[in-house]
Amino acid sequence: MKKAVKIGKVLILVSGFLIVAFPFFWCLMLSFKSNAEIMSIPTTFFPSEWILNGYKKVLTEAPFLKWLWNSIFSSVTTTAIVALTSCLGGYIFGKFKFRGKNLLFICVLATMMVPFQVTMIPTYLICSKLHILNSMSALIIPYMVSGFGIFLCRQFVENIPNEVIEAARIDGAGEWRIFFGIVIQSIRPAIAALCIFIFMGRWNDYLWPLVALIDEEKMTLPLALNFFNSSLLTDYCTSMSASVLVMIPIIAIYFLFQKQFVEGITMTGIK
Repeated sequence: MKKAVKIGKVLILVSGFLIVAFPFFWCLMLSFKSNAEIMSIPTTFFPSEWILNGYKKVLTEAPFLKWLWNSIFSSVTTTAIVALTSCLGGYIFGKFKFRGKNLLFICVLATMMVPFQVTMIPTYLICSKLHILNSMSALIIPYMVSGFGIFLCRQFVENIPNEVIEAARIDGAGEWRIFFGIVIQSIRPAIAALCIFIFMGRWNDYLWPLVALIDEEKMTLPLALNFFNSSLLTDYCTSMSASVLVMIPIIAIYFLFQKQFVEGITMTGIK
């Protein structure tokens, strides 16, 4: 009976994997087909002739590497800043007492309930007044603070014993030394999970870069896909090749940090 249950679980997991992974493999196979073969009926899963014309066009006829750098720079910078501000906010809300603390924390939580489409126009007007539109700053500054990040870090900071922090203060440690030496070290799993979530969100962001950026050379990779789909509408091979290249970094990050990703989902669910 136990063996049958185990086999059933394996079959369910394998079926789920095939359903989820099929679109990615299908996109990969299309990127190696010619446009004629892609449009042929009946279609085939594997290409009859493996071609690389789509990848050559993406890398030679468009500033793909520039777009890749824009995505990497904006995503990594935003992730680093959000990790710092979230840890600071979590430490303040978790270990300091001041008037209006609970009300202010409720306001931080309220920001998580407002969709970005509601704040997009005010954000655009603020960026316009700051003269940072059509630049990398427009992709970074509006996302420097995360309500979810502050909430997550605060939940973990509260688990740090007050006696440890008080002992450090008695020994003469300043608040910054306590923050970097004790708090950061104690909540590293939460920071790792937060960084993964923030990076993936910024990497896949499409709406705000579409609104904030104008110049073609400043586009990020999600906008680059729109470029290929609009200017090369009938060149499905090139569009699929660009899609594969956009997916590779995020898939690589997932496999490299798979353990932290799963732990992050588990921890955030428990907290």
